[in-house]
Amino acid sequence: MSALKGVWPALAALLFSLSACAHVGEKGVDKDPDRPEPWGQRVVRPAPAPVVPAEPGAEEEAPEATLADPIEPWNRAMYVFNDNLYMRVLKPATKAYSAVLPEGVRVTVKNFFNNIDTPVRLANAILEGNVKAAGVEVARFTVNSTLGLAGFVDVARDKFKIEPQYKDLGVTLGKWGLGEGFYIVWPFLGPSTLRDTVGTAGDSVFLTPVSYVSPTIDAFGIASYQYFNNASLQLVEYEELRNSALEPYTALKNAYFQYRRGLVNKDP
Repeated sequence: MSALKGVWPALAALLFSLSACAHVGEKGVDKDPDRPEPWGQRVVRPAPAPVVPAEPGAEEEAPEATLADPIEPWNRAMYVFNDNLYMRVLKPATKAYSAVLPEGVRVTVKNFFNNIDTPVRLANAILEGNVKAAGVEVARFTVNSTLGLAGFVDVARDKFKIEPQYKDLGVTLGKWGLGEGFYIVWPFLGPSTLRDTVGTAGDSVFLTPVSYVSPTIDAFGIASYQYFNNASLQLVEYEELRNSALEPYTALKNAYFQYRRGLVNKDP
C-alpha cells in the first residue's frame, strides 16, 4: 500500500467535513472620541455605562475559545483557490450532474459510500473506548448491508432510528486530549487543523477501504466520484454561507472550529 493511495481519498473525505455553518458579522467602527466635532455643531454623547462590581463569589465568564491562525496569508490564498474551484468548476459541473440524476439517487450513492466507510468510524469508536458507539456502527453496517441493499438505503436510520456515529481520528485525538494546533486551509480539502490533518492522513491510509483498491488510478477514480457526488448535495450549504457572511473566510473558519470542537466535546 502506498501513501499516494491514501492521499486522494483524503481529498474526497474532508472537503465537506463542514456540516455545521455559522454566520459572522463585523462590528461597526466608532468615531475617534478625541477628534473635535465640526465647528459650530454640538454633539451630545451618552455617558459611559457605570462599572458594576461583581458580586462576591460570582464566577467570571471564561473568554471565548478561538482557533489560532498563524499562517493566515496562506490560508486566505487557499480559501480563494478553493472558492474559485467550487463556484467556477464544481458548481456548473454538479448542476449538470444533478439534472441527470435526481437528488434521491444521489443520496443513495452517498449512503453506499458512508456504509463502506464504516471501518473508519468503528475503529475510532474502539480507540476512544466507546463500546456503545462501536456497537451502533456494527448494527448499522449489518442492517444497511442486508436490508438496505448493500448500503444504498439507510434502513438503520430511516426505519430503526439508529443514527450514524461521527467518528474519525481527528476527533479521537481530541478526546485523548490533543489540542487542535492551528488552522490550516488545504487546496481541494478545505478547512482543517494540524490535529485533523494528521487524523485525516491516518484514516485515509489505514482505515478507508478505497485506499486498498489497486491500481491507484482506480482508487483515485472512486474517491473522485465520491467527492463529486457529495459536492452535488452540499455545495448549496457553502454557497449560502458565502453569500450571507460579511467575511466568508472568518465565517468558514469559525463554523469549522465550532463543529469539530462540538464533536470532541460530545458525550460518548
